[in-house]
Amino acid sequence: MTCCVLVGIPGSGKSTIGRELAKKLDVNFIDTDRLIEQTAGKTVANIFIEDGEPRFREIEKEVVLKSLLQEDAVVSLGGGSILDAEVRTALQRHLVFWLQTSIANAVKRTSINQNRPLLIDAPRATLIKLLEQRSGFYTEVAKSQIDTDGKTIKTIVEEIAKSISGVNAK
Repeated sequence: MTCCVLVGIPGSGKSTIGRELAKKLDVNFIDTDRLIEQTAGKTVANIFIEDGEPRFREIEKEVVLKSLLQEDAVVSLGGGSILDAEVRTALQRHLVFWLQTSIANAVKRTSINQNRPLLIDAPRATLIKLLEQRSGFYTEVAKSQIDTDGKTIKTIVEEIAKSISGVNAK
């Protein structure tokens, strides 16, 4: 299996679903936001504050491209990584799932985590803007769209695993 990659706006469940999917498939889980923090030696929020978004995007691109070289892994991409054309090109070699959720659910989920620098001010309006900016890119890279609203983590994981096994059987 190549990488199974999860994309979506902040709060769509990429990290949570990715962790559980990797367990089910018995493969490594790579959360690129956590790798960015390890690489930079500081939180995503602090990278934005201290170094700025352009520097964050540089580190993100490097980490994402390196992560996509892995075999047999589930990779959770930061929501904005698909803005980079080189990343989108690299994603063409992988099974990419766009985890979709309502803005209301994304706001609820992200309000728990204060480590989201893009969502500090007006999270609802920001998420709407991010979705408008990114949905075309998500559509471009995703092999499948998964609606996560009203579903359990287990149900979503089963849905993705079934889709992966269908692709691998061909």
